[in-house]
Amino acid sequence: MKVLLVNGSPHTDGNTSIALNEMVKVFQAEGIETEIYNIGGKAVRGCMACGKCAELGKCVFNDAVNEVAEKFEKADGIVLASPVYYASANGTLISLLDRLFFSSSFDKTMKVGASVVVARRGGCSSTFDGLNKYLMNCGMAVATSQYWNSVHGRQKGEAEQDAEGLQTMRVLARNMSFLIKSIAIGKEKFGLPEKETWQPTHFIR
Repeated sequence: MKVLLVNGSPHTDGNTSIALNEMVKVFQAEGIETEIYNIGGKAVRGCMACGKCAELGKCVFNDAVNEVAEKFEKADGIVLASPVYYASANGTLISLLDRLFFSSSFDKTMKVGASVVVARRGGCSSTFDGLNKYLMNCGMAVATSQYWNSVHGRQKGEAEQDAEGLQTMRVLARNMSFLIKSIAIGKEKFGLPEKETWQPTHFIR
């Protein structure tokens, strides 16, 4: 079993990394393999809505998006993590996620997802909500913790002082581990939920 953790911060050893590393410790103790993918410092363009992915089964731009898609497909869970920029996620991460979730054709049903946000002070809830939207429209199971998944810190390393935030990360990782293991058993015994044919309803006719 494996969890892919996508770090949207351009600072690979900053406060967002501290939050993710706290989760990694728990995953390892639970016997779950982890990989942290740092996207914040990469050049990732936004989606062009060209629709070419419907033909190719992947994004037409062969960059980090397709690389993450391959890792995501093989993983049992994914963590989307970002610092807060203007009450939203890092722009590079948003560009990645727009293209990743739109272009990837593999079934994400019952993969386990979670969002993690890190801020100096405010904007966590709106950023958390925005990241969760990617997980909630493709049949994924969204893991929760004891509180909203946020850690606070401004200067490098300050997140280490947020005892409640780090505890929230540990609880989140334990809950994700439980869900991943439980879903694996459920898939083996019952299979995945029955799917219906999509019935798109457009508001402009």
